[in-house]
Amino acid sequence: MELKTPISKNTVYKLKVGDIVYLNGRIYTGRDEAHINIIKRIDEKDIRKIVNKLKEGVIYHAGPIMKKVGDKWRCISIGPTTSARMNEVEADFIKITGISAIVGKGGMKGDLLNIFKEYGVVYLAAPGGCAALLADAVVDVKGVYLPELGMPEAVWELEVENFGPLVVAMDTYGRSIYEEVNREVMKKLKELI
Repeated sequence: MELKTPISKNTVYKLKVGDIVYLNGRIYTGRDEAHINIIKRIDEKDIRKIVNKLKEGVIYHAGPIMKKVGDKWRCISIGPTTSARMNEVEADFIKITGISAIVGKGGMKGDLLNIFKEYGVVYLAAPGGCAALLADAVVDVKGVYLPELGMPEAVWELEVENFGPLVVAMDTYGRSIYEEVNREVMKKLKELI
């Protein structure tokens, strides 16, 4: 299924664990330092600009490798970061920004499922080891915010086409593919013992 960003909350509530999606439009990168800065500096004009762009948008937990070509940036590699790094700040980030989707790897703590339901957010798992393939889906680098944090921690505004495949791994119905797999593994282990 193709999703155009920004993603309406109505669309988010229709997505279910296991759905395969591709993104088209603008997405934004952001790891822990970006999350923390946005939360702590919310009253600053430059931060408000980022927050306004993120409404019903997509935050990608990634630290891209970029290359300056003339006066433009080009994305060389953009693999997902382990999302658990953002576990403690993601609820506040969701409340402040109004994002509709998070892209990353490894999932996030189950406590966030209630926040996902309340605020209309899904977690999209990006395949690890596909950083170059995902970079090919970045057709333009529209801007960079918080560049003082350094290349991997800055917020990059990217135009993407057919960005994926991504799997809905946590949805607004309280389902998490990670928790389901863990339950199955524990069940199998108990059967073996």
